[in-house]
Amino acid sequence: MHTFISLQSLALMHSSTSQPRHVVYLIILVYLSCASMNISQSSEGIGTVLPLTSFENVLLFLFNIILATTIIFLNVSVFLSIVMNRSLRTENRFMYMLSTCLSDISTGVSYYYVGVLDVRDSYDSPTRTFYIAPTFLGLSYMAILAAQADRYHAVSAPFKYSVRMSRNRTLLVILAYWVYAFVIVAVNNLVTMGVAKRVTGFGTFVANIFTVIIMIGLNVRLFLIAKYQLDREPPSEERENKRASVYLIIIVAVFFLIAWLPIFLHIIVCNFAGSACYTFKNEGSDPLRILPRVNAVLTPLLYIRGCSALRSTLLSKVWRASCCKRKGVNPLSVKKNEAVVFKM
Repeated sequence: MHTFISLQSLALMHSSTSQPRHVVYLIILVYLSCASMNISQSSEGIGTVLPLTSFENVLLFLFNIILATTIIFLNVSVFLSIVMNRSLRTENRFMYMLSTCLSDISTGVSYYYVGVLDVRDSYDSPTRTFYIAPTFLGLSYMAILAAQADRYHAVSAPFKYSVRMSRNRTLLVILAYWVYAFVIVAVNNLVTMGVAKRVTGFGTFVANIFTVIIMIGLNVRLFLIAKYQLDREPPSEERENKRASVYLIIIVAVFFLIAWLPIFLHIIVCNFAGSACYTFKNEGSDPLRILPRVNAVLTPLLYIRGCSALRSTLLSKVWRASCCKRKGVNPLSVKKNEAVVFKM
């Protein structure tokens, strides 16, 4: 009732100004819909990420919805671009991109629940996701780490790499860490809560330290290879493709570390301190848990920016095709070379 009265006064105040009326109506509509959603959900026992009683809370609510939608849209676009291009599917590094996109799509879908609603994803929470939503984030982390190791092997020992790492073996590696991740989920849900907390707490603590060290070490090593070792090879298109793929995974890993290091350091400090650290009300209002979801937006953008073949396929077959269907234009009638306008 108070919200509705304040909205009436807001409308009267803005109607006397020079702003267009449809803007005022849009603001009123957003506030009323959010307020009604908050009332109905609170009566059912679960509400929005924060009570929609202030402008800041409404902004956070809308931000989380837009973030989840953007994650899904960009990763689905990159996923379709790789699937629709046969030459991309023959390269192992794009298999890891597909894995990252698939886990990030799942992250975006799950964020409609854990980020938009009042959800605390802990062991004893009635609104928990049974460790499934965090697993999708962990799968993206493992995919980036595996892609770094794959590029290091490819550029440091190209002949051995071509013999050992076929596409089927690459798919087996990807399948292995997906199965491992969900085996951990199953174990956590089958054992008692106390055992799950002890095992996961110690395992996460050790894994965070070692994987961050490995990721940083691989990044430094890959940078040195791209900077010095590849310069000794004769100029060729293959050398430039290697250099571009190495720089791409380096940049992706750097942004990944920037987004993940705050929560990693938070977990490490809490484990060393031996006491409970400060926690936010829920997942959607915790900046340490929002950052990894923001990284799920940055990763496909970096893929698009860093790979001209992927970008060309995206513009000519995925986005342009959908635009042409909406406008009633046949995308096959568009010249193919019009889409390839970017160079690395």
